[in-house]
Amino acid sequence: MKLFGTDGVRGRANAGNMTAAMALRLGAAAGRYFRRVGDSAAHRVVIGKDTRQSGYMLETALTAGLTSTGMNVLLLGPVPTPAVGLLARSMRADLGVMISASHNPADDNGIKFFGPDGFKLSDAAEDAIEALVRDGAEPVDATEIGQAARVDDGRGRYVEYVKTTIPSGMSLEGLRVVVDCANGAAYRAAPDVLSELGATVIPIGVTPNGRNINDRCGSTDTAAAAAAVVAHGADLGISLDGDADRVMLLDADGQVADGDQIMALFAARWAAEGRLSGGTLVATVMSNLGLERFLQGHGIVLHRTKVGDRHVVEAMRGGGFNLGGEQSGHIVMTDYATTGDGLIAGLQFAAEMVRTGRPAADLMRRFEPVPQRLENVRFAAGSAPLDDAQVKAAMADAAARLGGQGRLLIRASGTEPLIRVMAEAEDPVLLNEVVDGVADAVRGAAG
Repeated sequence: MKLFGTDGVRGRANAGNMTAAMALRLGAAAGRYFRRVGDSAAHRVVIGKDTRQSGYMLETALTAGLTSTGMNVLLLGPVPTPAVGLLARSMRADLGVMISASHNPADDNGIKFFGPDGFKLSDAAEDAIEALVRDGAEPVDATEIGQAARVDDGRGRYVEYVKTTIPSGMSLEGLRVVVDCANGAAYRAAPDVLSELGATVIPIGVTPNGRNINDRCGSTDTAAAAAAVVAHGADLGISLDGDADRVMLLDADGQVADGDQIMALFAARWAAEGRLSGGTLVATVMSNLGLERFLQGHGIVLHRTKVGDRHVVEAMRGGGFNLGGEQSGHIVMTDYATTGDGLIAGLQFAAEMVRTGRPAADLMRRFEPVPQRLENVRFAAGSAPLDDAQVKAAMADAAARLGGQGRLLIRASGTEPLIRVMAEAEDPVLLNEVVDGVADAVRGAAG
């Protein structure tokens, strides 16, 4: 049994590892891990969720499992993932749980765990919880069963905190901002923050119905946000994903800046101010070669990690660095948050617009990206296309053809049954030939 992937436990709702029965076992295992046998002290856990219909089922099952091991459960309702990290720490909880499949479609769901420090759990902690799921977690005596209660002000606490992350006294008055909340967890928090700071807000993706999260909206599909920015003459578009830990930014013409461009802006700015810890930005192997060259030109080190914001945060904490993220839009600023926070990143960008008086287009074009192409190839569960001899041969041929002209990265997704084929090269013809060759080989091996 392998439950935990790149970002918690994830899968299709009501199937596989995402059933109510498994959520109950996970809750009991996590509760037992944080409340050892014989421990009579009071313990608490905060649970947040996004807007998926299956969230109700998983929330109830997790609550049953956690209370069966003596944990007192505080239910936050729909809040962004970073709010769970924040509130786990500020409410002195032993554990935080977020029910979300992030940018995935509505039929998927997931469970992410945060420790009492607000950071996602280590591999060792996840392994221990997984072992308890496998072996069974011992329930407490009837006299020690935990209680559950709703917390009405969780979102409000998060909103008030987020507003403190820009300079005191700064106003966004005069900025017209489209915010796309992906019909997800930030559908109320994000418009509230921007409006209360003075911006004129055009909210879209704020009518969740349990089935429309990330559906033709949000950070993975910015067409709706781009159209709204142009139609309303907005200065900035902020496009979040379903749990608001990712962001894509758009200028007044609807052009998109990904996480690499956002990180480049913040890294250069912080370095100039002496705020960039260790003179280092932490990013993953997916970040563009153009970002690396830009940072070198500013005397900034790029430290690459495996894909996944958890790996980014681990490297940041290990090296004492305070800025990192992913091309996909996770922006981690440990001065402000324990995990990626799309709303805080968007707010920091808006503050930079105010500070400099420059339009979004000027700020979000920090470097010229090296042409990059990513092809996702779906495969059947249980198969291992990367072990196929023809796939290995295609990968070796692609690497040889690229030589020192670019990069090749082939990896299995940690959240979906996909093989991701990515390459970078200055020559677009070579780029397409390399990606097509490997992707076709993977498709052949995947059937």
